Amino acid sequence: MEKKIILTIGRQFGSGGRIIGKQIAEELGIGYYDKEIMSVAAKESGLCEEVFEKADERTASGLSYALTTGYSYMGMYMPYTDFLSNDGLFQLQSDAMRKLAAEKSCVLVGRCADYILRDEPGLFSFFIHDKTENRIKRIMEYQKIGEEEAKELMIKTDKSRAAYYNYYTNKTWGAANSYNFSIDASVLGIDETVALMKEFIERRQKGS
Repeated sequence: MEKKIILTIGRQFGSGGRIIGKQIAEELGIGYYDKEIMSVAAKESGLCEEVFEKADERTASGLSYALTTGYSYMGMYMPYTDFLSNDGLFQLQSDAMRKLAAEKSCVLVGRCADYILRDEPGLFSFFIHDKTENRIKRIMEYQKIGEEEAKELMIKTDKSRAAYYNYYTNKTWGAANSYNFSIDASVLGIDETVALMKEFIERRQKGS
């Protein structure tokens, strides 16, 4: 690929979005960033990576709680008492993403990357979803837990992701019109979904 590619992937929990992201990054020969963005943000800000990891683990669930209960603090969602607030973490992650996107082609998973990088000319935004039964099975296998626990975790994680995305963007998490391409991974399977995404990118680049 000669032109720069900024590929963002939003995904339902257990949909295979992370697997798809890693696979397409490998096939395109570009960098992959999910939690890896924490390392980049830490390096750019000069802060300890552990600070980012702790804040990241708690931010989405905190926003989900705030949205569910309606609790707010001075018109905003209650910040954590840790070194990084929700908004502080979001800003530093956003800065790190913009710097990465300015420098090279890459795949970025989650964290509102499609919204943060919306002005990038080489942006391709995807959302991956899948059948509930497939997602539960993946979660059971990956997390080594039972079916009921996997189902509860799936619902909780999706709610957290939606709360985080909807709060920080002017779009709706998972809605087809929030992305360039929304894909049901159960229709073609992981490998063919990756192939379809690559074809979409290639066709759009030829037309640009």
